[in-house]
Amino acid sequence: MNVSLVLIVIMAVLFACGVYAMLERSLTRVLIGFLLLGNAANLLLLIVLGPPGIAPFYGDEGRVSDPLPMALTLTAIVITFAVSAFLLALIYRSWQLGQADTVVDDAEDVALRERPSDEDEMDMDVEVDDTDDDATTDFLGTDTSPIRILRSTDLAGIRDEAPVDRPVWRDVADDGGEDR
Repeated sequence: MNVSLVLIVIMAVLFACGVYAMLERSLTRVLIGFLLLGNAANLLLLIVLGPPGIAPFYGDEGRVSDPLPMALTLTAIVITFAVSAFLLALIYRSWQLGQADTVVDDAEDVALRERPSDEDEMDMDVEVDDTDDDATTDFLGTDTSPIRILRSTDLAGIRDEAPVDRPVWRDVADDGGEDR
């Protein structure tokens, strides 16, 4: 297998430039970085393809090319196109809303980042009580839960055949042997 060193260097440069461009805050640069990564992946699959041969059809004689890297290249092209279209829609919407395509820090994120470190240690020692009004969820008990589990005793048309964690009791006097 004789792979040109130039192809390998170009692929490595495309990967490096793509990763560097994706780390920027501008969505346009993220799009360019993603396109560079997609092209680098296609070039990698071209390098992996191996020596050229004839098309892999049934009954052909001679050296045949490996069809798997070709299929993966087509898949990579489609994925790159779809994600690029999505990123273009995000860039357009960001430009409509804010006349800029940069991602800015949220005010809460900045406040959290600037919080002193000694508060972090003090917050770790505080235990949360279930009766506390400032709990992290609104659904503490079964009375306020938004989901109600219906059983066969709630409605006559429900057949409750799901497995349960509690032991199954069989009624000895019952002829059918059904579970309670």
